[in-house]
Amino acid sequence: MRLRSPRRLLVGTLAGLALLAAGCSGDGGDPAPPAPSATQPPAAAAGTSFGPACSAVPASGAGSFMGMAQDPVATAASNNPVLSSLVGAVKEAGLVDTLNSADGITVFAPTNDAFSALPKATMDAAMADPKGLLTTVLTYHVVEGKLTPAMLAGTHKTLQGDTIEITGTGEDFEVNGQSSVVCGNVQTANATVYIIDDVLMPKG
Repeated sequence: MRLRSPRRLLVGTLAGLALLAAGCSGDGGDPAPPAPSATQPPAAAAGTSFGPACSAVPASGAGSFMGMAQDPVATAASNNPVLSSLVGAVKEAGLVDTLNSADGITVFAPTNDAFSALPKATMDAAMADPKGLLTTVLTYHVVEGKLTPAMLAGTHKTLQGDTIEITGTGEDFEVNGQSSVVCGNVQTANATVYIIDDVLMPKG
């Protein structure tokens, strides 16, 4: 009778143990954790921007998401062609330094189309009163603290003094029941920006 070599016995034993372990893996043990869902909304990830209007943000340069993250909020917005009307209003009201020097804020930034949709009389009145009406409207779009998407829903006090009400979850948010977030969670050096499709008006 021919004896197996010790090496072959060791290999055979290890193979048998591996098969036994595989056969017992589902008996009485904890089930393996499920694989992450491929359909989970990406907005849950920190720093991830979301929304249909994000495609209009430049892919590179100072106005891109990466470029905006390097500059304070008013400067960052000035490099983004989607927000040129807002930037013009901020400059007219003399709020550039105020916004750039703020330590952690959230800005709800109306698109150019949102400003274009305002009645001409309303826009003319605001631009004619930069330190009064225009400043009141613009500071109503600013909230203290950098709000993540998970923190958005609820009531938030604005720098103007009134409050805004945000509803929604995931990647679908509405401000005051009138304006939708079309590109959210955009980061700048000192602020988080949510681009919206309507200009918000204070309640008072």
